[in-house]
Amino acid sequence: MSIGTVLTVLRDEFPEVTISKIRFLESEGLIEPQRTPSGYRKFSAGDVERLGHVLRMQRDHYLPLKVIREHLDAMERGEAVALPLVGRQRTADDVPAPVEGPTVARVGRAELLAAADIGEDELKEWESYGLVAPLADGAYDAEAVTVAALVSELGRFGIEPRHLRAMKAAADREAGLVDQVVAPLKRHRNPQTRALAEARTKELAALTVKLHAALVKTALGVRLP
Repeated sequence: MSIGTVLTVLRDEFPEVTISKIRFLESEGLIEPQRTPSGYRKFSAGDVERLGHVLRMQRDHYLPLKVIREHLDAMERGEAVALPLVGRQRTADDVPAPVEGPTVARVGRAELLAAADIGEDELKEWESYGLVAPLADGAYDAEAVTVAALVSELGRFGIEPRHLRAMKAAADREAGLVDQVVAPLKRHRNPQTRALAEARTKELAALTVKLHAALVKTALGVRLP
């Protein structure tokens, strides 16, 4: 995505964000978008999601950029790290209830098509196999861009969307297992316990992804980075 598209995606949740702000966060090493041969920034779905995390931690937790960077690096390593209380300290009574629904960045259908460099027919086919699915309001979460890009890349090797249904089914089963583990925490009325459920979900998700990758490597008998 271009920096202008990223700005549009983020402004739904962060109306005060500007292009200058995004460039500043890049200069501070919080994100590292790729560059085209002509020098234009190209942001991935992961970059947009990372930007969202940075802006939330600044807005909700008043954290300095150094602490935010360390926290994001820990998240990428699959570590569950509690956010420190910096700036305006919050007591247990001040902790807000978790926001219902997804909080990741969203993209429209046209933006998804452009980001994945695919046509409407291809997207419809992928949706028919459940590889990509719109949210209730018709938009897509940022992870859909990553999925679309990977499906497109696999297509270069002759792997068609219909071949990926087994992978989608396996992912659904893994997600169901994680959800089963954290379900008791999610149903709790205590906001802190529900926040713990979200953190536990992310931790388990990271572990299942690592296990899945290790099992695939073992099955193929190859060493991958």
